Amino acid sequence: MKSNHQLLVVLITILCTITACKKKEATEIVSEEIEEITQEVLVDENGDPILLGIQKRVTLEKDPYARWFTVGYKEHTLDTVTINTIKEDLGRTKITVYMGTWCEDSQREVPALYKILDLASYKPAYLQLITVSEDKDTPQGLEKGRNITNVPTIIIEKKGQELGRIVEYPIESLEKDLAKILSGEEYKHAYAE
Repeated sequence: MKSNHQLLVVLITILCTITACKKKEATEIVSEEIEEITQEVLVDENGDPILLGIQKRVTLEKDPYARWFTVGYKEHTLDTVTINTIKEDLGRTKITVYMGTWCEDSQREVPALYKILDLASYKPAYLQLITVSEDKDTPQGLEKGRNITNVPTIIIEKKGQELGRIVEYPIESLEKDLAKILSGEEYKHAYAE
């Protein structure tokens, strides 16, 4: 009987140890999840989350960003004559857009660019949209080596070579600036020296 009692004590001790270890593992997992959740989230002056990294257009078309995206898209008056002249050249280029969801210039120019590209039947797969912080950076370092000083920065490339960029705002209009860049005509963005 004494050995049964000792065996029972040993079994209870083992069971408690196993349970305690599992509980500890579960506690550590919960702690890690809480730590991830409580990381600082950047917000703009309206309290909206600031998007960072590679984005899809559909994200900008949803709240809270839809408030400015929809308005900017609708309010841009298209220069259809210029768009028709650049449509073919535009279709063979890659466009990379660095923007800030917190930035009024980005909120105005990026929806207008999408409207232009829609009319030109531009393939969305050739456009890369990268959202940056107010410091013009991303957690992944997607801005490194790209000389992003102001946003939006719209970079037009062909065969891996940068043809030109529109920085913060167009000189004439998005359509006319794109036409100059695509034609190889001399073009200097607003911050070019």
